[in-house]
Amino acid sequence: MVSSGDRQELSEDEGTALATRREYDEDDVRVRPGRSSRPRTRTRPQHSDAKDGFVIAVDRGRYTCVSAGAGPDDPTVTAMRARELGRKSVVVGDRVGLVGDTSGAAGALARIVRIEPRRSVLRRTAEDDASTAEGRLERVVVANADQLVIVSALADPPPRTGFIDRCLVAAYDAGIEPLLCLTKADLAGPEAVLDYYTELELRHVLIRPDSPLDELRSLLAGRISVLVGHSGVGKSTLVNRLVPEADRAVGTVSAIGRGRHTSTSAVALRLPALPDAADDPGWIVDTPGVRSFGLAHVSAESLLHGFPDLVEATVDCPANCPHTVDEIDCALTAWVADGRADPRRLASYRRLLVSRAGETDPRGEAHSRGRAE
Repeated sequence: MVSSGDRQELSEDEGTALATRREYDEDDVRVRPGRSSRPRTRTRPQHSDAKDGFVIAVDRGRYTCVSAGAGPDDPTVTAMRARELGRKSVVVGDRVGLVGDTSGAAGALARIVRIEPRRSVLRRTAEDDASTAEGRLERVVVANADQLVIVSALADPPPRTGFIDRCLVAAYDAGIEPLLCLTKADLAGPEAVLDYYTELELRHVLIRPDSPLDELRSLLAGRISVLVGHSGVGKSTLVNRLVPEADRAVGTVSAIGRGRHTSTSAVALRLPALPDAADDPGWIVDTPGVRSFGLAHVSAESLLHGFPDLVEATVDCPANCPHTVDEIDCALTAWVADGRADPRRLASYRRLLVSRAGETDPRGEAHSRGRAE
């Protein structure tokens, strides 16, 4: 039992405690931030020790690279993309900076921390119309290419100049030099195709199954060349002849002239060194066979870059001339009527304009854009 004297003593002790207790303010409150709200530093590592690399293949988030100056017998480096790159894509042909384990040993994994500015970017879309989902989806075929090798068969399947025109537009728009490679020259002559492009002074090579590849090799030396073409035109066979150790799958062309896709992903292949040549033999980038080459990423004005034989005529066109067939004042119509350009070239250009606008092909043919061209 607590007496009144004890209660008096407790009351005096409490008063002393209250007198010595200090007041607290917000500076005394320390709140630990949550994991998602912790401030991050803006300082990023410079990676000055990163080694230069060249991306030769991409597969499900893993990038196969070769180190700068590496020889043909040196191991390749497997790398992943560093988080600090954000949403920047890494594609075949990119020059990158590598850190981590760049030995190329089994199980080793490096990181790509830097992408060097690209000299050129070759793009394509699935559709021509930019208002469609397929047209808005751009696919980067390859970066830093110097040359676009358009592979077309002269027979089985027959050449499609519409597809070649599309590739020329994409090449000129990307600032890449085109080269026309005509395969299966043992089955048909090149006269019709070459006559169609006679005004362009387009470089070309003819390839037969038993013909040497010296001329083509000389045009590929020291360059990064990307090969594009429809399935079945002999592109994979050509790649296997150029780089025997590539061992790219070769498909069988069916009786109706449609080849199955023989390559499933783009890959850069180092060309073998030429005998008694100290120069860089170059690289070729083999791409999957395509059925179409959409140009939604190319503006209507830039489409004309693929038709340099028509450019001079547009000087006499009225301002903002659409160059379509229903424009009565378009100077292109009179230019062709006077025999200054091939009417087939003008028809191809106008088909691209119509296709890019998402309109119906004026030819009224009951087949898709890819097969028609």
